[in-house]
Amino acid sequence: MLDIKFIRDKADLLKKAARDKNSNPALVDELIGVDRELAQLRQKVEEGRAQQNQSAKDIAQLEGEARQQAIDATSSLKVELKQQEPKLKELEEKYLALMLQMVQPALARVPLGKDDQDNVEIRKWGEVPSFDFEPKDHVQLGEDLDIIDIPRGTKISGSRFYFLKNEGALLELAILRYTLDKLVAKGFTPFIPPVLVRPEVMTGTGYFPGGEEQAYAVGVKSGPEGLQFDELHLVGTSEVPVTSYHQGEILDEAQLPLLYAGISNCFRREAGTYGKDTHGLYRIHQFQKVEQVVICKNDPEESAKMHQMILGNAEEVLQDLQLPYRVVDVCSGDMGQGQIYKNDIETWMPSRKGYGETHSCSTFHEFQARRLNLKYKAADGKKHFCHTLNNTCIASPRILIPLLEVYQQKDGSVVIPLVLRPYMNGRETIQVKKRG
Repeated sequence: MLDIKFIRDKADLLKKAARDKNSNPALVDELIGVDRELAQLRQKVEEGRAQQNQSAKDIAQLEGEARQQAIDATSSLKVELKQQEPKLKELEEKYLALMLQMVQPALARVPLGKDDQDNVEIRKWGEVPSFDFEPKDHVQLGEDLDIIDIPRGTKISGSRFYFLKNEGALLELAILRYTLDKLVAKGFTPFIPPVLVRPEVMTGTGYFPGGEEQAYAVGVKSGPEGLQFDELHLVGTSEVPVTSYHQGEILDEAQLPLLYAGISNCFRREAGTYGKDTHGLYRIHQFQKVEQVVICKNDPEESAKMHQMILGNAEEVLQDLQLPYRVVDVCSGDMGQGQIYKNDIETWMPSRKGYGETHSCSTFHEFQARRLNLKYKAADGKKHFCHTLNNTCIASPRILIPLLEVYQQKDGSVVIPLVLRPYMNGRETIQVKKRG
């Protein structure tokens, strides 16, 4: 959420930001109009209430006909105020709805573009592998090694579901635990958060409104035949509960920055992606992730420093795994409503003959903190909204795609990266299973 004063003063900037992020610039003028109308009505109501209070005091001092006239006038004023309440509520709801749709301008360094095709590469790491045999994709490898079963996942849960089994299950757990241990060693506090959250938490982190179709809702307040359900949503990332951990609190500046690492299951409906990336484990409905969340001072330089730190942590994990990757500056049209700067990391996937997105790193400044009412008290006693950032340090099973495909051998086996072997009981390879 943005400061309404900023919106009033920078309307043209906000309209440009909306166009750059493929949003509706007309909402800016609509909000300013509603804000003006709401201010006028609030003033009228406040003046009416003040007059009503004064009249009540005056009545006590009056007698006879003058008293009755004052009582009648007060009754009329009460009716008028009562009639204004629905309009006031309507304007307040409209104002909030529009405020929640305002787009935060991206930094000047962000490339302009329509979608991910306009993202700009800023660096690469590692050498793209070449094979002296016909390489398999991760689906074929998973079947031959008996570590991935997509048909049975689809059978019991529908499309884009899967089973990891045998060394596949252990490999995912190894990657997650290795990443989490690395972050803990760097001073991050580990979290296993709730994965069911209230709608206001989804709104607080910027996923609602606008992202409802991507989230799984486990119920509504009322259903058929009078049944009552919990109104909760499954999270698509632990960013949601972990960033919201201090919702409504006032922290001390000395506590900052807070470095948190959430590990959780994540759920996404992938609405609007019908027919896209349907093969294998690239675009699925359920996965596990280690997410970095930073809460820091309201200082752009501090935010920029934190952004590079958490991005570097994710790159370190890929370098430890010896997986080639590239980092891109995400363009304006591929950014979210509240992000002011974003990088994606794309890892080399032989079966795609290119790089595929495996990580993202986002800076929000105070956008999320305003929605969550998350503040800190500075040394001078003044209160400020915090800045928030987040980064996918690892997400599986998508990371299994490059890992299995890059580390495959001519005999069909897959070598386990050195750093993961202690988490795999010393196992060095995954071998092709004999078929009976």
